[in-house]
Amino acid sequence: MTAPTSLPLSGVRVLDLTQVQFGPCATQVLGDFGAEIIKIERPGDGDICRGTDPFIVEAAGESAYFMGLNRNKRGMALNMGKPGGFEIVSKLLDQADVLVHNFRPGVAERLGLGYDKLKETHPRLIYASGSGFGPSGPLAHKGGQDFLAQSLSGLASRNPDAEGVPQLFPTALGDFTSGMVMVQGILMALYHRERTGLGQRIDVCLLDVLVTLQQQEVTQWLLRQKEVNWVKQNLIGIFQTRDGAVTLVGVFRPNPLGDICRALDLEDYSSWPKYADRASWGPNRSAIFELLAPGFAKFTTAECLDRLDGEDVLCAPVLSLGEAVTQPQIEANGLMIEFDHPVHGKVRTVGNPLKMSSVAKLATRAAPTLGQHNEEVLAELGYAAADIERLRGEGVIS
Repeated sequence: MTAPTSLPLSGVRVLDLTQVQFGPCATQVLGDFGAEIIKIERPGDGDICRGTDPFIVEAAGESAYFMGLNRNKRGMALNMGKPGGFEIVSKLLDQADVLVHNFRPGVAERLGLGYDKLKETHPRLIYASGSGFGPSGPLAHKGGQDFLAQSLSGLASRNPDAEGVPQLFPTALGDFTSGMVMVQGILMALYHRERTGLGQRIDVCLLDVLVTLQQQEVTQWLLRQKEVNWVKQNLIGIFQTRDGAVTLVGVFRPNPLGDICRALDLEDYSSWPKYADRASWGPNRSAIFELLAPGFAKFTTAECLDRLDGEDVLCAPVLSLGEAVTQPQIEANGLMIEFDHPVHGKVRTVGNPLKMSSVAKLATRAAPTLGQHNEEVLAELGYAAADIERLRGEGVIS
């Protein structure tokens, strides 16, 4: 399916050499809004995400992980290490506005795709490079990965379990957030090129992004050597109800403790001398929560929400993932999208959270099967059918 010509990035061409999550989620956003994305994968295995789905056997060989990160792209299976493969990449670069990769430092240079070389031959090219820990420094050589960056950034240590053992967030926060930062950089570079005619290099790394994600906490530490924990230092937490659980955010009110007690038909604990000063609530959070817990337990989740909403106390039900994606608000937001996949037929996934008044509908091309668009793209580059067969016989394409 061709992207609507009215999309904001129609006409922008992106050569996508990324894999796993960080890079692919960035290029997917560009594709959502109309950019033409050519994704290059290794013949045979392709993007690592194609082989890491634990339920891939049930999925007829197509990875849900890959389909969730690579829509609105055309895919080629191409061996860039062979002369014929590098020639194809060079022709694609001649047409590209943006090159995106997340190779380890040094790999792009060994492939002949380093920035210093390309900026001489392609001065308008925007060159976006993603890494785990940065292009230089003592960790530059190390394989980058979200959970390693969570550990090195201090994020895991700030999320301990009940025994104080640091815990990893099971969602790849660094990959997704870094991808969005990379999109920002690419869009700013495109705007800069409109004014100057020149491309530039963009570097984004997981470690920097995850430290920046904690900018308020980091600033507090640098100024005062004090640690911030928004949950443990406030009346914020999860309470069991008669039939589920509710998240309570007891902040942004003159006396949220009194409001909560009133909503749940409890004694007003904010009138107790030891809890009268809200500065005492953080240090006494556990004791206060023990007092509040019976109030939640005697009502259903719906009743708790109704009562707390009545006092304008911030609250929400704790939903499973299945409940979250089928809730009426998500439907009203139009977040879930559907497209036709050559293997699975109709596929539903998460769309783009960004809404623009000038964009009535995003591009909705399914993620490509491995090498799906080899012949199509090569024909556009001027390769005849006999040339394409020769390249396949040489192992350049699959």
